[in-house]
Amino acid sequence: MGRALERIRVAEKALATLAELAFLKDPSPVERDAAIQRFEYTFEAFWKALQAYLREVEGLEGASPKRVIRLAREVGLLEEEEARLALGMVDDRNLTVHTYNESLARALFLRLPEYARLMEQVLGRLQR
Repeated sequence: MGRALERIRVAEKALATLAELAFLKDPSPVERDAAIQRFEYTFEAFWKALQAYLREVEGLEGASPKRVIRLAREVGLLEEEEARLALGMVDDRNLTVHTYNESLARALFLRLPEYARLMEQVLGRLQR
């Protein structure tokens, strides 16, 4: 599990940076925007780690985040509810380019703790 393990470690490091900001109770606009940017790169590292794991361990190929999440659900890496949350996370990742929209940025920030916990749980499963 060479490449997959490397990807998992990168995702865990990215997740640690997200966690520094995602759980703030009353972030400033700068902290909020920084957390959203950290979510962007953490999500990218996360789905690519999942993709590498599926390729190396399960022999499955997924070229997009949503396909990778669906495959992870099929092999039991994600429960049904976790898969739904992860698919919503993909949609939110695609919306991050619109964080100039204040209400969208606030709403997205409020979902970051749930996303961070999900990514932490799944990365832990990949390690085992």
